Amino acid sequence: MSKFEEYYLQWLQSNINIDKNPRRRELLEKGLGHGTIEFLRMVWFPAIGNFNDLYPEWEIRDFSNGYRYIDLAYMPAGAKGGIEIQGYGPHARDLDVRRFKDLCRRHSLLALDGWTFLPIAYLSIIDEPKQCQQMVLAFIGKFISIDVSNQLNWLEAETVRFTRRLLRPITPIELAAHLRVSDRTARRVLSRLVEVGLLESASGKQRIRSYKLRLQ
Repeated sequence: MSKFEEYYLQWLQSNINIDKNPRRRELLEKGLGHGTIEFLRMVWFPAIGNFNDLYPEWEIRDFSNGYRYIDLAYMPAGAKGGIEIQGYGPHARDLDVRRFKDLCRRHSLLALDGWTFLPIAYLSIIDEPKQCQQMVLAFIGKFISIDVSNQLNWLEAETVRFTRRLLRPITPIELAAHLRVSDRTARRVLSRLVEVGLLESASGKQRIRSYKLRLQ
């Protein structure tokens, strides 16, 4: 059994054991959808390494007193983050007008209730897992301060956090402005993080012009 499978089975069973809601428990006992499992296997677990504060098939009430379920709810300290896996068939090719309007209304009502959503296309999970990992890191960065190695100094640690919060490469100039240090100091911090394998070049070879997070 792989490390992912071990963590996944423990996490899913824990959710089943503690849930007193018969509707959600029944959904969980049937097992999660293929797209959700692949997202957890290929994106979430490699990027985050655990399932803390993540809840599958989270039940919410809509404004019509009906029940809705979010594929994955991310709720550290009471925050409301929702992740939904969008399969091409049910969400695009086969989406009729009624279902399309219902989907838009659902997302609108949840947004008004304070939810922040991250829709992930199933095809992106399969074809572009590294990009999805980057989006997940930026997503959770909106809710918590992401832990970094205690072997880094504060400038290096904040640079990693800053890079994780963005969905694009960073330049030495904008890092210098963020850290309130000189361009030379920013370049030294970035070079150090490349050396230890946390960042890599996004553009430039002889002289790196921009940097991005290195995903393992």
